[in-house]
Amino acid sequence: MKWENQLIKDLQWSNEITNREAKQRVAREIAATAKAGDIIGAGSTVYLTLFELAKRIHEEHLPLEVIPASQEISMTCIQLGIPQTTLWTKRPDWTFDGADEVDPDHNLIKGRGGAMFKEKLLIRSSGKTFIIIDPSKLVNLLGSKFPIPVEVFPNALPYVEKELYRLGASKISLRPAHGKDGPILTENGNFILDTCFRYIDASLEEQLKTITGVIESGLFINYDIEVVVAG
Repeated sequence: MKWENQLIKDLQWSNEITNREAKQRVAREIAATAKAGDIIGAGSTVYLTLFELAKRIHEEHLPLEVIPASQEISMTCIQLGIPQTTLWTKRPDWTFDGADEVDPDHNLIKGRGGAMFKEKLLIRSSGKTFIIIDPSKLVNLLGSKFPIPVEVFPNALPYVEKELYRLGASKISLRPAHGKDGPILTENGNFILDTCFRYIDASLEEQLKTITGVIESGLFINYDIEVVVAG
């Protein structure tokens, strides 16, 4: 007997999609590149491409599998009837995702959704990556609009805070949860420190990773990606 989880089936995500028409057009273009047998990494912020992939799966009987970057995307795949797999057994042929900021050299800040660790792992593991954004995400300098999210093991919080200031952080805040008291927890059970720097150089991503207790950051410097601007 097929198991159906009604709670997942009935889920409705509350995030509004800005610039929807342009993003819908890009989603169709990205989904059109999928070939039979593709393994596709799916980031946490680009739902419309998932819907277009689901349409091709059902209308064309296109065999493919998705590796989701978060539980949210995994549940959406269940809702849409998209087969899933994992990095334990498969490598993504390509990945699609969004970004919070993109500079002229296509360096990124990601992580407002809190899934930067898995998103970074998918991009590193993928043969090709599409970053889908609207023009509001384009910046001249990283950090112009958003802080850098830093995922931190909870017990390391005081030490990591001290080391972030030592690296030149100008402001650090522990990201609060919505709908419950206390800080937000990542899917790995860690805290997120939203960290501002007056200047972000090419070595900062690596420097952040050298701090004991930092799991990952939302900095993506010199990654092999293709940026697609909707609109």
